[in-house]
Parts: sequence; C-alpha cells; structure tokens
Amino acid sequence: MRFDELGLKETVLRAVTESGYETPTPIQAEAIPLILEGRDVIGASQTGTGKTAAFALPSLSKIESIGKPQILILEPTRELADQVAEQFLHYGKNTACKVALLYGGVGHGKQDEQLAAGADIVVATPGRLIDHFYRGTMKFKEIKILILDEVDRMLDMGFLPQVRKIINICPWNNEEQSRQTLFFSATMPPVIAGFAEWCLTDPATVEIARREVASTVSHSFFPVAMTQRDELLLGLLERTKYDSLMIFTRTRKEADVIANLLSQQEAIGKSVTVMHSDIRQNDRMKALKGFKEGTFKILVATDVAARGIDISDVTHVINYRVPENAEDYVHRIGRTGRAEKEGDAFTLLTADELEYADSVEAFINKKIERKKLEGFDYQYTALLDTEPRKPIKKPRRGGGKRRRR
Repeated sequence: MRFDELGLKETVLRAVTESGYETPTPIQAEAIPLILEGRDVIGASQTGTGKTAAFALPSLSKIESIGKPQILILEPTRELADQVAEQFLHYGKNTACKVALLYGGVGHGKQDEQLAAGADIVVATPGRLIDHFYRGTMKFKEIKILILDEVDRMLDMGFLPQVRKIINICPWNNEEQSRQTLFFSATMPPVIAGFAEWCLTDPATVEIARREVASTVSHSFFPVAMTQRDELLLGLLERTKYDSLMIFTRTRKEADVIANLLSQQEAIGKSVTVMHSDIRQNDRMKALKGFKEGTFKILVATDVAARGIDISDVTHVINYRVPENAEDYVHRIGRTGRAEKEGDAFTLLTADELEYADSVEAFINKKIERKKLEGFDYQYTALLDTEPRKPIKKPRRGGGKRRRR
C-alpha cells in the first residue's frame, strides 16, 4: 500500500510526498483509513512506529481552516507537545491551518498570540490547557477531533483527572455535533482500558508490535560489580565507536551525576548534555535540539526522553541500570535501530538487578547475551562466572566407617 492510496487530502499528501515518503508504516496503514471514516480509534504501538503521522495526516485531511480550534491534541510532556506541533506544521504546510502550542513553564504571551491569530490545531499539555480555558483564551465549541496521546504516560504523571475535565469541556457526540476521539497508549492496564471505555464510542483497535524491538538492534548485558559501574561505563564509551548515543538513568539526580562525570573526561567533555524534568524548559529544548543536530554526541536522560521523543539516527543506547519496568526497556531501546538501521543496546547489570533482567528477557521473549569488555580490570562478582558452579558435596555423617559393636 502507498500513501496515495489511503484517501488523504491532496494538500496533505503533497507534504508527505515532498518529505520523500511513499509507503506507510503498519500503524499508519491501519489507522489512517479508520480515522478518515470517522471512527474512534484505540492505537497501541511502540516508539518509532510512525504513530504521530498516523493521527496527524488523516486529522489534517478532515478539516478546513475556520480560525477556531478544531483539532485538540493532549500530550503528557512539553517535549512531546513541541514535537507533535512540529509534525502538524510540517504536514499542514500546504494548508491554511494554523497551529498553537500550549505548555507550562513559559509565559502566556506567545501562546495567547497563536490562539488569537486563529489556530485550527491546538497541541497542549493538560495543566496549561486548563489554564487557558479559565483565562478565556481557549475555546472548545468547534473541537471536532480530540487526540489523547501517550495516555499511560499521563496516568503515570497523575494527569488523568485533568484530562477527564478537558474531555468534559469538549463537545460530546450528540444530534447537533459529532466529536471523534483518538486514543493512543503504549500499554493498556485496567484503569486505562476503563478510561478508554468512558470517553470513546464504538472504537476500532489498532495494535502494532507492542512487545517487539527492532530486529536490527544488538542487545548486550554487561555484568559488573556495583562499585565498578561508573568505570565500566567510561570503558564502554572509550572503546565504542558511536555517532549518537543515549544513556538512560532511573533518577534525575543520577542523570546529573553521570553527565557531570562524563563532562570531566577530556575525550568526551563538551559533547555531553543532559535532559530531565528538573531542568528549565528552554535548556531542555536546547539539549534536545543540540543532540538532534549533532552538537552533542551523548544525551544523558531519564525516561521522560524515552517515550515518544522523535530522535533519529541514534547509534547506541546504554542503560546505566536495568529498568525496573520491562516495558521501559522497549521504549528506551526504541531510540536506536530505527528505519531498518543497525543499533546497539548495552545494559550494565549488577547482582541486585537480576530479577529486572529476567523480566526484560521474558517481556521481549529474547535471551540477552552477557558480555565482558575486553581489557577491563574487573573486580570479582558471581555474575562474571560463565559456567554454573558445581554443587558442593556434603560429607557423610560420621566421617568414616561405622564400627561394629
């Protein structure tokens, strides 16, 4: 199937063609016709499958500019909102539709101007959107398509009550008006499934390879003693030829410590940047932009950057720790091996993380090879034993022949 067979509006199709795309990804091929038909849709797909275009292209094809918000997209983070707004601007460049981007941490001035200029598409984080509603700068009466993106992530961040409030503000399906709702979530725990049932009408479900990782990615666990984790990380960086590398940590503090450690290395120095939620919004956007453009070769990040951030051509991913949630491994590794390109995923493994490692292997249904870094001066840990130890034979009680009485 080709994009020109999906029924997209000519102006939108032209933007796709100008981008050099001819064949849709599986989620695009399944979701676009359903959305064009007017169906509510539940979409479940992993990072890097083309999900944003799957809802952006048909949504843009269904509206004409009227100078009032008609498409509303909710995103859990500022980075995701910025990325999705860029996609709508790109694919809608041959239309007259305008885009407003609303998120917190910055002033209202530019956002007020975008709304007043007649935005047809609004991409927003929940808190700032409600703020604009109370200020009277955001109108909901003409909303025709509501897109809830990364819903499980919004649940994790505590945003579902705000999202529920926004849905109640939007027009509901009735005799006078019809609102189409598109619901995208990488996972569907019971609370998310119940939420979807509440806000969707007779939805079609599109599920694409939620547990798979790209076949072009090479996975490795690097066992190491807990006290040598930093040394091994430096050793891997020293011996690895990378063009663009992401290091994932569990906490913001850990990300700062690792970024500071790397920035002190003469060979790495200024090529390192860090991104997490405690960093100012402008600095986060600079870090992401610099990493995409190649100014920075290494990005140290928490999982805020693993979900959905569109970063192409990442050659290597290193997990500083095994993620506690096996699904997070898939999202992190989804940064590399995209578009059939080869990529490497290294994970540092210590004894206290064996249970998490087993969960990751069970989740992706793949045994991950344990490797040693050549030339590294390892301290002993049982994890480095390549063969199972033989059981110790207990001596027979009595220690010898029993005497006859």
